[in-house]
Amino acid sequence: MSTGTTKSPALPIAPVEYSRSYQDQLNNILRLYFAQLDTPGVSAGSAQRTGNTVIAALNFSATDPTTGNTVVSFATSTDESAGKLRIGDVYYDVSTNVLKIKVS
Repeated sequence: MSTGTTKSPALPIAPVEYSRSYQDQLNNILRLYFAQLDTPGVSAGSAQRTGNTVIAALNFSATDPTTGNTVVSFATSTDESAGKLRIGDVYYDVSTNVLKIKVS
């Protein structure tokens, strides 16, 4: 699952004739890109059901390996105003204390 920071790689232009070094380079670039997409970010989602009621939860925390403390990692309205978010990203508006979704 990408965290949204993974960008599509610039792929090299293919030579006219087959070239093993070109093919190896292309495979390495694609291998790195897919590994980045497969690496889970700090966010996680889950859904639970109780009868007919759906209870959903998002978790944007991670454990600090040095202290063992839980650290919340969530985009804020500062990130949104700086143009760092994509349409559909969820962020915390620090002035209104509300979760929002970037829509445009």
